[in-house]
Amino acid sequence: MVDDTTVTLDEVDRGVLHLLQQDARNTTAEEIAERVGVSASTVRNRIGKLEEDGVIQGYQPILDYERANLPLHVLFICTVQPDRRDEMAEKVLDVKGVVTVKEMITSVENLHIEAVGKDTDDLVRITDVLQRMELEVGSAELMKRELIRPFNFHLEPSTGNEEPEE
Repeated sequence: MVDDTTVTLDEVDRGVLHLLQQDARNTTAEEIAERVGVSASTVRNRIGKLEEDGVIQGYQPILDYERANLPLHVLFICTVQPDRRDEMAEKVLDVKGVVTVKEMITSVENLHIEAVGKDTDDLVRITDVLQRMELEVGSAELMKRELIRPFNFHLEPSTGNEEPEE
């Protein structure tokens, strides 16, 4: 059962999470165990507990939409009344072509919606649906690519003054 309380993570949990973020599909419990210094059964138990506690909420592939014949990847920056933000975020996920919705803690530009499509007709349809849902579409930005880095809260020692490498 998942509740709203935070979960205290120890070094093993943090190591498991980091390695799963890097490549959950191709990393075995045995490989994780070797890296974090515990047994494979401990890793499997920790993963189960992290899933049960809602820390791990799923495993999703990272898609290359262009290779999947969905060459148009757009970020819609929208505004909805703050008291309707949660409700609208859930509804927007049901729009064909929408792949992610991010709720922002602001009163304007508070929903960021990623959508994909084959052609401009798909994007016009999505825009029309969003506007009918009483969302104000502030902008629609064509995305080139998205880079993702796993949060590293375990394996590399902290120096205290972390700055981006050039």
